[in-house]
Amino acid sequence: MKISFLKGFIILTISSLLVLAACQTADSDASVEEENSNTEEETVESHTHESEHEHDHDHDHSHAHDEEAEQIYEGYFEDSQVKDRSLSDWEGDWQSVYPYLQDGTLDEVFSHKAEHDGEKTAEEYKEYYNTGYQTDVGRILIQENTVTFFENGEEYSGEYIYDGYEILTYEAGNRGVRYIFKLAEEAEGLPQYIQFSDHSIYPNEADHYHLYWGDDREALLDEVTNWPTYYPSEMDGHDIAHEMMAH
Repeated sequence: MKISFLKGFIILTISSLLVLAACQTADSDASVEEENSNTEEETVESHTHESEHEHDHDHDHSHAHDEEAEQIYEGYFEDSQVKDRSLSDWEGDWQSVYPYLQDGTLDEVFSHKAEHDGEKTAEEYKEYYNTGYQTDVGRILIQENTVTFFENGEEYSGEYIYDGYEILTYEAGNRGVRYIFKLAEEAEGLPQYIQFSDHSIYPNEADHYHLYWGDDREALLDEVTNWPTYYPSEMDGHDIAHEMMAH
């Protein structure tokens, strides 16, 4: 009788211990699962914040870059920002915009400027740009170091080498950079110097440019009234006009 009671007590005790152990194991598994879930949520939240930060940083950086580029285009920059450039920045087939001024294609540009700038009438702007754009060189072809001028049905080609840059300050207070190239070997019909101005101050592929040319390097730097302007030859007059108005 006592032995049977003792056996029963032992069996009951062992069963209780097994049930308790099972409950503790279940609680432990639930706790681990909850910790893992919290960790996953924290990780997702952290990644979300990082992604938002990266997006905001990229947006701010792009905005700042656009503002800096606009300031440079307008002629406001530090000397330290100016870098040397190679002739490849202007490589391509280029056409003068002067014929489009003469045939009236650019009249909408002058009207646009008169409406938005208000410094001159459309007719006054046309007269101003007529002096600026005027040239007999209707096309320029630049391939590697060779520059070909197309003037009144004639072609003149020569090799030009880099001769540094000059920073100019204008009456309005803004500035510009002339990138200068010198004729490597004297050739008939070609200027000793050509000077590019395209509103950029470091290596960059030009989308248009103003060009000054002549045999006196220093005298050319003083030329600020006549600046023949060239756009890619594949563009038509209306494309050029709209591009001008975008600036």
